[in-house]
Amino acid sequence: RMSGKDEYYNKAKQEGYRARSAYKLKQLDETAGLLGDGRTVVDLGAAPGGWLQVAAERVGHRGTVVGVDRQRITELDDPVATVRYVRGDITEESTHEQIRKTVGDGSTDRPVDVVLSDMAPNMSGDYDLDHARSVHLARQAFEVATELLDTGGDLAVKVFDGRDLDDLEADIDEEFEYVRQVRPDASRDSSSELYLVAKGFLTAPVREGDELEVEIVDVGSEGDGVAKVEDYTLFVPGAEEGESLTVRVDDVKPTYGFAQVVE
Repeated sequence: RMSGKDEYYNKAKQEGYRARSAYKLKQLDETAGLLGDGRTVVDLGAAPGGWLQVAAERVGHRGTVVGVDRQRITELDDPVATVRYVRGDITEESTHEQIRKTVGDGSTDRPVDVVLSDMAPNMSGDYDLDHARSVHLARQAFEVATELLDTGGDLAVKVFDGRDLDDLEADIDEEFEYVRQVRPDASRDSSSELYLVAKGFLTAPVREGDELEVEIVDVGSEGDGVAKVEDYTLFVPGAEEGESLTVRVDDVKPTYGFAQVVE
């Protein structure tokens, strides 16, 4: 039987994808639901364009995909979606600025639904060094995500397994509803690569564990008290309208959260 590499390599050739890695994105999308119709996607480390092809197909004619790479990306032939290209180094602030300009139409500060990164370092052969560099690149992608993602947006980023993975995953987890590790079948068998897939970007002004004073301004349909923190809604079970209370936040979703009264 052919090795995994040949199987996906040949499939890519037959189906017209520029890279076998296209199948990794397809599998990530099937596992985690990243590329919905009409979404705006930023693809970091996009050359030669295999992920751009998949993303453009899956977001459809209402969607927009922005490919970013230090190398020039040959433009896609007649893509379904709007596809734009940014040439630059993601470790430089000027590239972040360029992405913002390319993706924004001026109507929203956070115009992006999904940030993807298949970036990998140039391999040195020293595993610890390669791992550390991959984590550094993943953090750059995470930074772009926190700058650009809309509330509830998603991130999928490649990283090599190793000792710094837990810290990276914990840091990403703080900014999203949840994060998990996904290892697509299309990754080579011997490969230590995996993807951290984070869903539900939190732009909320509170985080789990925060304690704060709130005023209950309303009662929700389920009978919970409703407090507002900036524009964000906190539901407080057992609270009555008009009360001022100290609460502890215990669950944060993209557009609302729950808090308990601190006795």
